[in-house]
Amino acid sequence: MKITVCGAGGYVGRRLSDYLENKGHEVTRWVREQGDLMLPECASAACEGAEMVFNLAANVGGIGFVSKEKASCLLSSVINSNLLQACVKHKVARYFFASSSCVYPSNLTETPEEAAYPADPSTEYGWEKLFSERLCQAFSSDYNLPTTVARLHGVYGPGDVRQPGRDHVIAALCKKVISAKLSGVHEISIWGDGEQTRSFLFIDDCVEGIWRLASQGISGPVNLANSQQVSVNDLVTLIEEISGVRLQRFYSTNAPIGCKHKVSSNAQLRQLLHWEPSTLLRVGLEATYNDFWDRSLK
Repeated sequence: MKITVCGAGGYVGRRLSDYLENKGHEVTRWVREQGDLMLPECASAACEGAEMVFNLAANVGGIGFVSKEKASCLLSSVINSNLLQACVKHKVARYFFASSSCVYPSNLTETPEEAAYPADPSTEYGWEKLFSERLCQAFSSDYNLPTTVARLHGVYGPGDVRQPGRDHVIAALCKKVISAKLSGVHEISIWGDGEQTRSFLFIDDCVEGIWRLASQGISGPVNLANSQQVSVNDLVTLIEEISGVRLQRFYSTNAPIGCKHKVSSNAQLRQLLHWEPSTLLRVGLEATYNDFWDRSLK
């Protein structure tokens, strides 16, 4: 198939492009240098000739970034709007939108898909994702454009190198542990009380899940995550074990933490695909930590 991956310069976009090319598809990797997708004419150029379009283009980062960059996060909806209109114009066969677990209200302990309503995301980033989901559904209804929406939970893995200040929790913790190990100052600062619980998604499972959902024509929105639950404190303990150091912990209770608990419910994913992400957290963490360690030595 002829496939365009928008946001191909980002972490998930790069890995998805590699995955699709390895399957034999003809992939156009659309990155910002080719044209800003905030401009309708660039979105049109990205979608022209494509049979499928994957939208992973957004202004994104960890909780520290999205807590500060409210307007720029909301404006990512313009990218989605432009791409949807371009897909209708060029008669694209299917459009995929990468949503986020941030769509869920902050008072939940588990997140079945229907729990996104009544809507009350804790960040503007979450509101943008929720609005963009609705826009996909509206284009499917009004213009017969087949769309697929997946809510990604905590994507991580080797190669997750971002601009300063944009790290997600696993990358940030790996870097902190490595810094403590190399400096000999065996201390770590943890945002919140460390009792926040999360689901995560290893990058290999992420790109496979995206392709399974889109290629099988599943509309969604569907949670895409490993359903294994872990607290931030337990994450630090696992990374300490992998690194071979023990650190004194200091807690920044005034730092942004987003939702206190955000654990994926995978019932719908299993029902639709008879599959779910299977990479054990310890296995994924080892690969991720070792990649950051090698980069730090270089």
